[in-house]
Amino acid sequence: MSKKVAVVTGANKGIGLAIVRGLCKAGYSGDVLLTARNEKLGLEAVELLKREGYKNVVFHQLDICDQTSSLALKTFLEKSYGGLDVLVNNAGIAFKVNAPEPFGEQAEVTMRTNFWGTLWVCHALFPLLRPNARVVNVSSFVSKRSLNECSPELQAKLRSTEISEEELCLLMGEFVVAAQNGDHKTQGWPGTAYGSSKIGVTVLSRIQARVLNETRPSDGILLNACCPGWVRTDMAGPNAPKSPEEGAETPVYLALLPEGAKEPHGQLVWDKTVQEW
Repeated sequence: MSKKVAVVTGANKGIGLAIVRGLCKAGYSGDVLLTARNEKLGLEAVELLKREGYKNVVFHQLDICDQTSSLALKTFLEKSYGGLDVLVNNAGIAFKVNAPEPFGEQAEVTMRTNFWGTLWVCHALFPLLRPNARVVNVSSFVSKRSLNECSPELQAKLRSTEISEEELCLLMGEFVVAAQNGDHKTQGWPGTAYGSSKIGVTVLSRIQARVLNETRPSDGILLNACCPGWVRTDMAGPNAPKSPEEGAETPVYLALLPEGAKEPHGQLVWDKTVQEW
């Protein structure tokens, strides 16, 4: 039997690094692939964890905004492990409140990373998912808050249990164009690029879980979106109430749901509790 493997994206610092550490602490029986865009920072993070005694951490470069990078990771996983058991899509960005970039630019860059980057990783790696695999898409409570700021028509589309991946991609593209044109609010969107991108991640997770039910109904794969909470990271700032380790608790819990578990699946989970969407 091939060795088990877990992949965590954006894992050289913050919540991602804490998720890798959390998987190791929980005694994950396979290798944990710590991926990062910057090879130097990624290798330094791996060395830190190895000094802490976690010998099963392996580095692999991954830039989620580069589709060829995701495909290179797929090739590595195929050759080295023959499949994939855990995928935690953690990599993401957020502009600061006082960022000087125009909102349209913020919308395009944020959506390309948080939504499209996550989607591209999934497209590359989902064919490798073994039976009983676990997928965790790190979203945010801001996705739910931002959904409530959308127009009733948009809310209905984004809450639909029948929305397709193609329809969602079109909507995410429409938000970026509207943001660039300066009329996103009149089009029914919220005034947050980060929140809109995380709406995309949460809805994508619901779609992906539904498709897995349809295409691999007997494989026991569980996929969820989660909110780590407001965590003290470079992205969220020093005033957040949670430590990275506390923020990692829910993603690690979902990544290690026991074999035979039926739920949660296709949910948004916060503090290990399913949230209404």
